[in-house]
Amino acid sequence: MRHDGRAFDQLREVKFTIDFLKNPLSSVLVEFGNTKVLCTVSLEEKVPPFLKGTGTGWITAEYAFIPGATLERTPRETMGRKGRSMEIQRLIGRVLRGVVDLSKLGERTLWIDCEVLNADGGTRTASVTGAFLALTLAVKKLIEKGVLSTSPVLEFLAGVSVGKIGENFLLDLDYQEDIIAEVDANFFMTESGKIVEIQASAEKSLFTWEDLEQMKNLAFKGIKELINKQKEVLGI
Repeated sequence: MRHDGRAFDQLREVKFTIDFLKNPLSSVLVEFGNTKVLCTVSLEEKVPPFLKGTGTGWITAEYAFIPGATLERTPRETMGRKGRSMEIQRLIGRVLRGVVDLSKLGERTLWIDCEVLNADGGTRTASVTGAFLALTLAVKKLIEKGVLSTSPVLEFLAGVSVGKIGENFLLDLDYQEDIIAEVDANFFMTESGKIVEIQASAEKSLFTWEDLEQMKNLAFKGIKELINKQKEVLGI
């Protein structure tokens, strides 16, 4: 049993609030327990220079903490993104592009913005899970408006963390667990079990291929639950 009463293979309470903001093309407030991230999607009718004339679109992301997201104030990144924020926003864009046929977007860009409102571990996995849902809602609206003829989304996607503490593997770590984990991993997987990206590190002890396989299986259990929750919100 964990400090918050969860079983080792149990997600935190997950909640999606769609259309949280009215101005963006789409918006989703995603909550993994006390971690809360606001994900928005905006449309730009152009692509980066390297894609001009190709007929292919692009998906890119920005990620940041608001000042009150942590116990101690997080300064705004007004002078450019810090290393961690750059790493995570590149991850978000890269993972989302992995499950989208960009040729079906035409020469337009979908901007994904993820603002961490409250941080309690798993902000990157919550961001990807909420961003994918926001992306799916944006695509639905673009099809309804006649901007897109078909959905470019290839598969449903979600992200979840897994860690090892002692002899136990834990699903969806909060901050209190994350800071003591001996092994920490983030999995980004599709509904069919395909891996888009894995980030795993030996924080305090080394791990084996067998450990990684066990973490992957635990992560996929969580991924399937998260995707079911995404589909519930979408009514499918």
